[in-house]
This record gives sequence, structure tokens and C-alpha cells, in this order.
Amino acid sequence: MKFNYKNPLLSIVLILVLCNSVFSQKNNSFTIILDAGHGGKDPGNMYHGYREKEIALKTTLKVGSYLENDKDFKIIYTRTSDVFIELEKRPKIANKANANLFVSIHCNSVKNNAPSGTETFVMGLSRSDMNMEVAKNENSVILFENNYKEKYQGFDPKKPESLIGLTMMQEENLNSSINLATKIQSNFTNRLKRNSRGVKQQPLWVLDAAYMPSVLIELGFLSNKTEGAFLNSNEGQEKMARQIADAIIKYKNEYFGGAKYSSIASVKPENANNKNIGSNNATDSVYKVQIAVSTRELRLVSSNFKGLKNVSSMRTANFFKYMYGETSDINEAKKLEKEAKNKGFPDAFIVAVKDGKTSRVN
Repeated sequence: MKFNYKNPLLSIVLILVLCNSVFSQKNNSFTIILDAGHGGKDPGNMYHGYREKEIALKTTLKVGSYLENDKDFKIIYTRTSDVFIELEKRPKIANKANANLFVSIHCNSVKNNAPSGTETFVMGLSRSDMNMEVAKNENSVILFENNYKEKYQGFDPKKPESLIGLTMMQEENLNSSINLATKIQSNFTNRLKRNSRGVKQQPLWVLDAAYMPSVLIELGFLSNKTEGAFLNSNEGQEKMARQIADAIIKYKNEYFGGAKYSSIASVKPENANNKNIGSNNATDSVYKVQIAVSTRELRLVSSNFKGLKNVSSMRTANFFKYMYGETSDINEAKKLEKEAKNKGFPDAFIVAVKDGKTSRVN
């Protein structure tokens, strides 16, 4: 399915209907797509003799070699050699494999040689001029493809107005993507003492079409001679790869469990603040139906939720969960779930709410 830029809302609805949430996947193994940016006729950024496509590939293969030590992981690479892979095909590989995670690895650069540091992107929109430049650079690989105007339906990676069409297709997975991105950045900063430019949201095509939590990692700036030398070295690639792999392991442990070995740092559960949860005892579990997740706070009125009343919200650090109804009876919860789906929330599902935290009820 291609994104319809003439009617983006229709495309979002269709894709959300087709996609399964990361939490509902039942794979026996944890499938991760490792995507080395650029390749072949597309060299990516080049500064001081450093080539992004080479550094990205070497680092990506090293990440995979660490993860392959755990039999629970299934690793799929978009490329393992210096070949050109069309941008459109990269997320398709992930979708076809029904992957749990999509990780794309790149290197940054700017005209000014001073900036340095790592940053990790998730799908979204931003008003930051620096971030918009990153979006233009990473999306510009489209220009290397044959018939790109027809294939991407008029999308021009150099025009900011085209980027507006790249909206989050799976807000349910947004927090998962931010969670992984935060773990990656934390490892880079706390263990390798790399300068961190943070976790950012940006309209990047390679993340746009992936039906699972996805991140794009910028290892650092090749335009900075010192940082470029580090990333171009085998030692630098090993260090960066190890921390990416460790973050992925921590992410898997948190969401899926069953890892063969634990990561270096323990994972703390995310704190959440409830709103309009009701008067039930905090130690008792109640059932609700999660109908939406958004980065925006919405007024809890029926007109904002297709006529549904008794909607509550729960806020985490990065987004808002919206839930319909409340009951201690699972059969009643199933009726509420059906009502929500009939009202136009096809991806609604039941969650158990206890002590300010939610867990999906399959």
C-alpha cells in the first residue's frame, strides 16, 4: 500500500486497520530488521574521506552479530553489502516479515564542521530547522530511484510542504519507538560519553511505512573530523554497535521478556499519571478499552471520540492514552470493546488498569 498524499487521512485509516500492534504479535522469535542506510550509487554523507554508506553497513552488521548470540532473535538485514536498496523497499521488508522492530542506522553531517553528537529519530513532525534538514537529507535518497515521481506520488524530499504528508501512521507504537530511542541515546551518553542531541520526531519516509515501532539512528557527524574518525574506526563501530544492541535487548526484555541474557542496566517501569480513573481502590484491577493514543491532549467530550461517552485518559511522559468505559467484569469489557469498534475504532482493545499502569488483555 502506498501513502495517499491527496487524502492522507484515508491512507492512515486504511493502514491502521491493516496493521497489528506490536503488543499483539505472537512470533516465536523476536524479529528485528536492521537497515544500513544508503549503499551502492547512494553514498550518503561524505566528509574528510569518511563515507556514510560504509560506516552504516559495518556498524549495522556488528549490531546484528551481537544480537545473533541470543537464539530468541531473528535478524533480517535490508542489505549486507554495498548495494542500492530503494527507500520504498526497506520498510516493506519489515512489513512482509511481520517484524517486531525496525532499526535504521545512518551518519549525520552539516556544512559547519563544529556540531557533533548522536541523535535518534522516531516518526513525527517537528518545527526544528535543523531537524527538517535531516529529514530532507535522509529522504533525498528517493531521487536516486527510477520513476520516483510516479512511485512516491509527487512527493519531493526537498520541499517542506511535502513533508507535512508524512504523519504518524501508528500512534499506538509511538511510545514504543520513543522508549527504544531513549534507551539507545542513554547508552551512548552514559556509557560512551558521546554528546547527545536527544530523541526527536521527524517525517522520515523510511519510518513512515513501517508497521511496527521504528527508529532511525544518527551515529554522529562525519563533518566533525574527530567524530568522523571515531565512527570510521573499527573500535568506534564496535562500541556504538554494542550499545545499540544492548538497548534493543533491554527493549525486548521490557515488552516481550524471555531474553537469553539480560542487559547491563535494569529496566524500570514507566510511571504514568491517571486522569478520570474513577473511585475504585488503586490496588484493584479494572478493565477499560483503549481506543486511541495521541501526542496531543484532547478534551474528554464525546464529540472528540465519535460519540463515545465515559472516556478517560492516561498520560505518560510522551503521549496520552484514551480509554472507553470501566468495569471489573471481563465479559462486560468485551461488550465495551465491541461498542468501540462499531463506533469507528477498529483497533480498540481491552486493557487491565492497576496502580496507574495498563496491560493489554488478549
